[in-house]
Amino acid sequence: MKKIINDPGNVVSEALIGFAAAHRDLVRVNFGPDYIVRADAPVSGKVAVVSGGGSGHEPLHGGFVGAGMLDAAVPGPVFTSPTPDAVLAATQAADGGSGVLHIVKNYTGDVLNFETAAELADAEGINVSAVVINDDVAVEDSTYTAGRRGVGGTVPLEKITGAAAARGDDLAAVTAIAQRVIGSVRSMGVALTPCIVPHSGEPSFVLSDDEIEMGIGIHGEPGRHRIPMEPADTLVADLLAPVVEDLPFERGDRALLMVNGMGGTPLLELYLAFGIAAGLLEKQGIEVSRSLVGNYITSLEMQGMSVTLLRLDDELTQLWDAPVHTAALRWGM
Repeated sequence: MKKIINDPGNVVSEALIGFAAAHRDLVRVNFGPDYIVRADAPVSGKVAVVSGGGSGHEPLHGGFVGAGMLDAAVPGPVFTSPTPDAVLAATQAADGGSGVLHIVKNYTGDVLNFETAAELADAEGINVSAVVINDDVAVEDSTYTAGRRGVGGTVPLEKITGAAAARGDDLAAVTAIAQRVIGSVRSMGVALTPCIVPHSGEPSFVLSDDEIEMGIGIHGEPGRHRIPMEPADTLVADLLAPVVEDLPFERGDRALLMVNGMGGTPLLELYLAFGIAAGLLEKQGIEVSRSLVGNYITSLEMQGMSVTLLRLDDELTQLWDAPVHTAALRWGM
C-alpha cells in the first residue's frame, strides 16, 4: 500500500486539519465530534441543509459546504457512517431557526444514525426533516443497504436543495424539492480497479487485469456483473442504458448529465466518456441541457466512473444554475 498518510487511524482528522487550513474563508471545522460547517453558520432564518457519511468519497460531502449548497457536513471514518452525536452537533451548529433538512445516502448505518440524531434534535426543539437518496440502478440490495444505494445523484441533490434553501423556501418546500430530485435522478458506476482502505491495507476486491465490475458501489460493493474490459463506446453504452430505462427517460426530456470519476480516473477519459454518452442521448431525443464532469463522489483511488442522469424542468434547472460557492463546486458568485 502506497498512500500519503502517517497513521491510518488518523487519516480523517489530519485531512480535516488540511481542509480547514485550505478553506478557512468558506468553512469552520470542529473536532470531537468532527463536522464541517459553513463559516457564517448558522444563517438566521434560512433552512439549513446537512449531509454526511463515511470519508473516502471526497469532495463529497465536506467539499460542498458553503453558500448555495450545504450548511454542514459530517465525515465519518473511511467508509464508515458518522455517529449520531456528530450528526446532532452539526445539526445544532447549522440550525438558523427555520429547521434543518438531513440528506442521507441509503446505507444502513447512515440511515439509522441520522434518524437517531434527528430524534435527539427534535427533543431540543429543532425541526428536522430528512430525505434518503437511492439513485443507483445497479442493484436492489447489497450488504451495505436495504434497497438501492445512494451514489452520484447525491451531488445534484445537494446542489439543488441547497439552492432552494438559499432562495428562502421553508422546510416543507425544501424537502419537497429534494424529493422531486430523488424521484428524477438515476446513476450507475463501473470499477476498473479496486481501492485500498487505509486501515486494512488490502484491496477491497480483486479484479484480473482484463476484468471490470459493472454496477459497483462507492465502497467497493459488488455490482451487477463482472465482465471483460470493453472499448469506451461499448462501456458507456452499457452503463447508460439501464440508467435511461429505469426512470424511464423519454424523447423530449431535458437532462443534467454527470460523468463522475471514482478517484483514480483522469479527466481525459471522463470527457471522452461524456462525449459518448451525450451522443447516445442525442440519438434518443434526450437533450443534455446541463453537464458536470469530474471527481465529485469518489471511492479513494479507485479507477472507474459513474454516469448520472437527472430529468430537468424549468425550476430544477434554475436551482441548478443558482449561485454556489464551495470548495468543490462554484459558479455565479
